[in-house]
Amino acid sequence: MNDIAELSNKTITVERNEFLKVKGSIDTNVYYVESGSLRIFVLDDYEEQTIRFGYKENLIVSLDSFLTGKPSDLFIQAIKKSVIRVVSKQQIDRFLKKEINKDLWTEILENLVVQQMEREIDILTNSPKERYERVLKRSPQLFQEIPNRHIANYLRMSPETLSRLKKS
Repeated sequence: MNDIAELSNKTITVERNEFLKVKGSIDTNVYYVESGSLRIFVLDDYEEQTIRFGYKENLIVSLDSFLTGKPSDLFIQAIKKSVIRVVSKQQIDRFLKKEINKDLWTEILENLVVQQMEREIDILTNSPKERYERVLKRSPQLFQEIPNRHIANYLRMSPETLSRLKKS
């Protein structure tokens, strides 16, 4: 991840609740989170559905837009004031001209795909308790970085249910 962050020659600060990307926009940047936290969500009939988080030392990207160069329905919003290193698609393309870097990039993309598949399985098959336990095991740092209301939305449960599960 740090290898990707090192490609950046631009650092930005995104204030709490500010949008890095909005629905309908094209975003071909990859973002390395130096500090703070962000979420990726979609708006479904006026209801937000959080699908991913990014916090310190994570990469966050609107992967569909990055890969296709087309507009995406995703929003990326800062949960807390965040300092982010911006890496453009052109910088990534230059990086990938070296064969050794292709392996790292493939590993990053494979990790993103596996994380997304784990998430889909969680949402489609498991009880709230199982979803909570899987996420706690997979990403314990999430609970230090992200407010409970966003985690509850991500886990498709009420904040009250999450609170009960955390206490038990």
